[in-house]
Amino acid sequence: MKIIFMGTPDFAVPILEKILEKHEVVLVVTQPDTYNYRKKIMLPSPVKECALKHNLEVFQPEKIRKENKLIFEKEVDLIVTAAYGQMIPTKILDYPKYRSINVHGSILPKYRGGAPIQRSIINGDSETGVTIMYMEKEMDSGDIIEIKKIPILESDNQSTVFSKLSILGSEMILDVIDKLEKGNFETIKQNPELVTFAPNLSKEDELIDFNKNARCVFNQIRGLNPNPGGYFVIDNLTIKVYNSIVSKEEHNKTPGEIIGIYKDRFDVACGENTAISILELQLPSK
Repeated sequence: MKIIFMGTPDFAVPILEKILEKHEVVLVVTQPDTYNYRKKIMLPSPVKECALKHNLEVFQPEKIRKENKLIFEKEVDLIVTAAYGQMIPTKILDYPKYRSINVHGSILPKYRGGAPIQRSIINGDSETGVTIMYMEKEMDSGDIIEIKKIPILESDNQSTVFSKLSILGSEMILDVIDKLEKGNFETIKQNPELVTFAPNLSKEDELIDFNKNARCVFNQIRGLNPNPGGYFVIDNLTIKVYNSIVSKEEHNKTPGEIIGIYKDRFDVACGENTAISILELQLPSK
């Protein structure tokens, strides 16, 4: 097939590379380069870096709703998207012969939106997965072509689950494209009564609330690790927290109070008389 691939972060790279094994990618669409203020340079997306490595044509519209002429100049059978990062107009989705499909990091219809992996961990889910579905005007609402699931382990964080789901998506994509080409499959409509949403994270989502029990705090910290990281504020300093475990200590202290200091950790009181052990943190600009 002739395919246009649309994606931006590391999550999408293994999927693009797997497609290249058997199909022709006529165009890669990704987000514009971003400016790194610390290094004072423009940085390409991981998908752009991958595309250039394979000598693929790259298109980086600021707003794909307004800048899309190049797409319609291509002879294309299918558009595959994976964490692209912009809403795509219906006229683009319906343009290819086999329409457009999306590789999404959740078990749809649960967690439609831009942060499904983070929110599944933060909410303490025991499993997640990859859904490949047709794209429609409404976000992540299309008929499901294939779903595969994996457990979320106690040792997992945002980074490990992203990696696992990225590999899982790459293992699924060629089979799905083959099904589309042969037409020998049935889709599953999403149950509207089961729909939940996973909007992009806000600064409020990153603030650690020690009034919650330690398990909730633990899930929040690992769901935000490594990017952007959870944080708390003390003495007007914003302290990032990247790693923790649920402590076995019992207490009757006020949530947020440090109740123990040890060589490799310190324990903070949480709600319901539970405690969290902080293992890794970062001071501002350190």
